[in-house]
Amino acid sequence: MAAWSGSIHLQTGDALTIGALLVAALLVLVLVTLVRDRRRARQTASLAASLQDANDELHKLAYRDALTDLANRVQFDTLLDRAVRRCDDHGGALAVLLVDLDAFKPVNDTFGHACGDEVLREVARRLGAAGGAAVGAARVGGDEFLLLVDGDRDAAAALAQRVLGALVAPIAAAGREVHVSCSIGIALYPVHGSRPTLLARADAAMFAAKRSGGATYAIFEPSMEPDIRGHLDLARDLRRAIDAGQLELLYQPKIDARSGQVTAAEALLRWHHPQRGLVSPTVFVPIAERHGLIAALGHWVIEDACRQARAWRDAGLRMRVAINLSAYQLRREDLVDKLLDALSRHGVRPAQFTCEITESVAMEDTLVTKRAFERLGAAGMHVSIDDFGTGYSSLAYLRQLPVQELKIDRSFVTDLATSEDARAIVEAVLRMAHALGLKVVAEGVETPQQRDLLVALGCDELQGYLFAKPMPARALTLWATDDGPLPAPIDFRASLYAETAPAPL
Repeated sequence: MAAWSGSIHLQTGDALTIGALLVAALLVLVLVTLVRDRRRARQTASLAASLQDANDELHKLAYRDALTDLANRVQFDTLLDRAVRRCDDHGGALAVLLVDLDAFKPVNDTFGHACGDEVLREVARRLGAAGGAAVGAARVGGDEFLLLVDGDRDAAAALAQRVLGALVAPIAAAGREVHVSCSIGIALYPVHGSRPTLLARADAAMFAAKRSGGATYAIFEPSMEPDIRGHLDLARDLRRAIDAGQLELLYQPKIDARSGQVTAAEALLRWHHPQRGLVSPTVFVPIAERHGLIAALGHWVIEDACRQARAWRDAGLRMRVAINLSAYQLRREDLVDKLLDALSRHGVRPAQFTCEITESVAMEDTLVTKRAFERLGAAGMHVSIDDFGTGYSSLAYLRQLPVQELKIDRSFVTDLATSEDARAIVEAVLRMAHALGLKVVAEGVETPQQRDLLVALGCDELQGYLFAKPMPARALTLWATDDGPLPAPIDFRASLYAETAPAPL
């Protein structure tokens, strides 16, 4: 009996042990399941967060500009659609401002894209500050921005003035100061047409601002309408013009004021369009700058001017040739190398070549200008500041530039015989220039009275229709070799066959 009872005791103990083990296993299973579920929940939450982050990033890429964090074109179109519907439903007006930086491409080409990106980010920040929370802002191109503001013509003009003012101060980028300005085109809704035409008309107005010299704004007018398609057509045709032989350099002599001898011939670019006829550089040069064609045009001018200088020297004509350099060329590090290469290939000495840069271009970025002038001077080229008197250069700044020549703007010469103020300005420029060892050229001389006054004031060289209009190289050659008519009263032939050199400083 005792033995049987013990057996029952053991079986009961085993059952308890097995039960405990089962309970423990069940608890372990529950714990594992809980841990797994929590881990899975965390993974699910993490995945959901990652998906949300990815979705937010995709949304940002779809609707925001990555460089400036402004709205992009897609988002701006959405904002514009809503604003137009609001005007249609409740009345009112809105304005679109197209902001295009003036001559921004040379900043990238000269200082690098990292510097250019810093400039664009700062421009975006200033646009946002000028507009405030009530203005929608977007970057829609390399250096193009769009602003959207509720309001009429006055509100749009006031915003444009604030934007222009915001860009006056230099921008610190890549350890240097960069000066930028902008041209602004304004189109109003519903005054200037339907939603689909609004941006095109703002673009046409912006082109009008560019033609006015930049750093200003223009409000769309119906007379600007042809420019929308016309500029695109001209840009397309200009791409073909170089290879098609449609470009030509005309040459206008510079005359020594005392001897009447020719000292140089300035090359002036012209475009013979097959349908439009002669197109002025004031029309096609801004288009070339906007559409990335200015480099090709500048290179063509350098090559053709060097070629012609060699041809004239082979014919015995020893005058210097002058070309005009654009802001884009001035900022390129390889400018001097390209000039020297072309001069060398055509066998023309640098001292026989003059580079003219307008005063306004010289003042766009004084550090770049000074460095470019120094390189041109060190290479032996004659450097001239054109259109002097229309910009903002100071005496202190001029003293730092290695230039040999100033050209008085034609606006002062035009009024010379009738305006005491004009005479006083010309006289002051002459005294200042001569004190700095510079010679002075007066352009736009058209009357004997203007010539006599300039000679009496001590001007060094004269240029204008009184002596000769711009002419093709072949015409100047025929004219110099007595195979064409010689305008009185200047005898050009003697100096054309004599070696010329810069006037002594």
